Amino acid sequence: MTELEKGPKGERRGRGARERILSAAQQLFREQGISRTGMDQLCAAAQVSKRTAYQHFASKDELVTEYLRRFDPTVLSFAFDRTDLTARERMLAAFAVPPTTPLCPYIRTAVELDDPEHPGAQLARDHKLAVAARFAAAAREAGAVDPDELGEHLALLLDGATTRTRVLNADSFSTAAAIAVVLIDNAIPRTAGEV
Repeated sequence: MTELEKGPKGERRGRGARERILSAAQQLFREQGISRTGMDQLCAAAQVSKRTAYQHFASKDELVTEYLRRFDPTVLSFAFDRTDLTARERMLAAFAVPPTTPLCPYIRTAVELDDPEHPGAQLARDHKLAVAARFAAAAREAGAVDPDELGEHLALLLDGATTRTRVLNADSFSTAAAIAVVLIDNAIPRTAGEV
């Protein structure tokens, strides 16, 4: 291998560069935000040249978009893809989030991006709509009178708990779960014989 084939740290170029860039983006975007992370810093963390970075991602916007695509592509699968739970239990399982979980990357990205037409902002919007749709599908299965409304309420509650937990550095998910129980109970009619 010639010196021209080596990257900034003497490592072979090309092998895993894309993954290193995405890994560095995930870490730096989470720790300091998208706006405060420059391409020079990102390239240094990924151990790639700027040229290599731009060969994999034509722009920082493209990198941000790919970074978001890596988060929960099935949307809250830890709760909604469980076959051992009823539909009602799956809705409540979505609130079983450790308080140490970082701020939702979609919320963080949407807040940082000024342009609502930015591909990252569009992905964030699509993700949030998908979360409400997953709640609505479970609500429909559970027999909710207005499953779309319940889905929207629960999605909003989950986002609020996520943000409040981060801002206050204290668990808000247990409170949100208690509120979710009330919303779900009020939205799903009781059958004869239920108390």
